Amino acid sequence: MAAFEVKTEVSGTVWKILAPPGQRIAAGEEILIVESMKMELPVLAEDGGTIAELHVAEGEAVREGQVVAILST
Repeated sequence: MAAFEVKTEVSGTVWKILAPPGQRIAAGEEILIVESMKMELPVLAEDGGTIAELHVAEGEAVREGQVVAILST
């Protein structure tokens, strides 16, 4: 089983988590939404799989390049 890190592309605040741990998702599906400069930006899964771990919570500040989730295939 392979594991992949999912990282943010922007700094901001986690506005909403859309895929909790254990949920199966497809490639390109939204995992969470980050609010940055009054814009809502999705963090997408590059590959399909299962959310193994979430490293953030709603309302938490994140920085560009931060690992926010682990996806297992």
